[in-house]
Amino acid sequence: MASKAKKMSIDYSNNPAIANFVEYLRIPSVQPNINYDDCVNFLEKQAKGLGLEFNVYEIVPKKPIVVMTWVGQNPTIGSILLNSHMDVVPVFEESWTFPPFSGHIDKEGKIYARGSQDMKCVGIQYIEAVRKLKRANVHLKRTLHLSFVPDEEIGGEDGMEKFVHTNEFKALNVAFALDEGMANPSEEFALYYGERSIWQIHVHCTGQPGHASILFPNTAGEKLRFMINKFMSLRDEQKSILDNDRRLTTGDVTTVNLTQVHGGIQSNVIPEKLTVVFDCRLAVAVDHDDFENMIKQWCKEAGEGVSYEFEQKNPAVACTNLDATNPFWVAFKAAADKMKLKLSCRIFPGGTDSRYVRGVGIPALGFSPMNHTPVLLHDHDEFLSAETFLKGIDIYTQLLPAVANA
Repeated sequence: MASKAKKMSIDYSNNPAIANFVEYLRIPSVQPNINYDDCVNFLEKQAKGLGLEFNVYEIVPKKPIVVMTWVGQNPTIGSILLNSHMDVVPVFEESWTFPPFSGHIDKEGKIYARGSQDMKCVGIQYIEAVRKLKRANVHLKRTLHLSFVPDEEIGGEDGMEKFVHTNEFKALNVAFALDEGMANPSEEFALYYGERSIWQIHVHCTGQPGHASILFPNTAGEKLRFMINKFMSLRDEQKSILDNDRRLTTGDVTTVNLTQVHGGIQSNVIPEKLTVVFDCRLAVAVDHDDFENMIKQWCKEAGEGVSYEFEQKNPAVACTNLDATNPFWVAFKAAADKMKLKLSCRIFPGGTDSRYVRGVGIPALGFSPMNHTPVLLHDHDEFLSAETFLKGIDIYTQLLPAVANA
């Protein structure tokens, strides 16, 4: 009990790394319609304090991409990209114990704020790890680029998705990237080497309109029911696979969820059109052509006047190799083993900017050093313990030299 009390009495407020973290968390870079100026100013101050090159690129107006650069001993060889995003998701402030942009630290050392897990923590951990390495007079073979991008939380279309196709990005000469992962409640650290493809599908069903007292044939509602049954049966099948194999995580199966239904004008009028929206995340082994042909067949079977369109349709992107063909993975794994970190290698359940980096042929790993931590991204009372945050900095001080000298 004495040791627990001692742990709870630590005053983290005077720790410079914690102070930087809290300052960053207090910038309400919350979607939508973000003004990123305060983030850019904060990051410029950090870069100057570290003696790093500082550049801001605006591929899209008011959507800045910040890049800090620590030039390596051999800048001609491929560099390492350390990516994080500046934006955070909205909050329901009335559901939070402490104000969501206060960076409140409670007696147990839990730091409460939107972005504490997703993912301002990792951006500051990169910065603080570089600070430690430079103070220790460590020299790296490869150049490190720390990128801070906008709009990841709304798909990254005006951020990393466009950035990877620019001459500015190509000039960074990136050979390997690290990006965000997720917290894990167990002792293991989750490591993500691939992502499922996001398909958001709008299915439109048209049919005979009329008075709702009459049993007309060929109604939109009948076709809507057919399509919902098909998609939800697939959902049941995939859920059964997941539930019956403890080795699997959500990222290993295709998820299907009905997210929206639109249509109708009045309760006693049969509508001429109804639309249902499904969010599908295709497992990495799924053949995209086969999956779309299945949807086409369902539409045909549902009857005349059934069609679909995509709100989002991610292409298939190859996973990052976790074997001897990938020297960065070999270096990462060796450093993790040296620190006795237990890694759980997975497919990411959602979508991150890593998919755009992998999409241009660059190997990328998603890693947020947060074990023994509940998964609270996008949730109320999102927090990260100060102890876990500081431990993550120490982990990066080992990982970054390993991959930068690979």
